[in-house]
Amino acid sequence: MTETVVKADIIEEVYQKVGFTRQEAVQAVEIVFDEMKSVLGKGENLRIVGFASFNLRSKAERVARNPKTGEPVRIKPRKVLTFKPSKQLLEKTNRLPYEPVHT
Repeated sequence: MTETVVKADIIEEVYQKVGFTRQEAVQAVEIVFDEMKSVLGKGENLRIVGFASFNLRSKAERVARNPKTGEPVRIKPRKVLTFKPSKQLLEKTNRLPYEPVHT
């Protein structure tokens, strides 16, 4: 079973490691998350070197089927957010799909 880290945990780490007051740590974390939301909300992609890329992709309108009734359902055009972890993050989580071979 893995533990889930929540925003309060991140705030606590900032408080402990940076030396901010608790309120300053809350503000710092909120500012970072608000800026990320603002960038993505404007339709821009976000890249944090050494961490990940958040990319918005447009999906066209399409017709799907309701699996319960088989009835056609129209899905409106929309944007979806994709998350692509950096190589460093993949290495940190031991999830690289390959091991480099040195010759």
